[in-house]
Amino acid sequence: MTEKELKKIGEIIHYFDKISVAVVKVISSFKIGDKIKIKGATTDFEQKVKEMQIEHKSIDKTSKGQKIGLKVTDVVRPNDSVYVK
Repeated sequence: MTEKELKKIGEIIHYFDKISVAVVKVISSFKIGDKIKIKGATTDFEQKVKEMQIEHKSIDKTSKGQKIGLKVTDVVRPNDSVYVK
């Protein structure tokens, strides 16, 4: 699948490397269980959404405009794009 075939749902704005959590600015809602792809200049991997939080409280789904913490399986960088598969 090319990026044009994927729906962009967010953008990475920060990454906490010690706990493998990305801060994502949400532009389109997604939920626990969705398969996502994170792509950037040197980033390119897929994972299932297993855990996300707002202000240290677990959430099941997101809404446009939120900034959420997302547990990631690989290193991400600011400005990487998040797509739903």
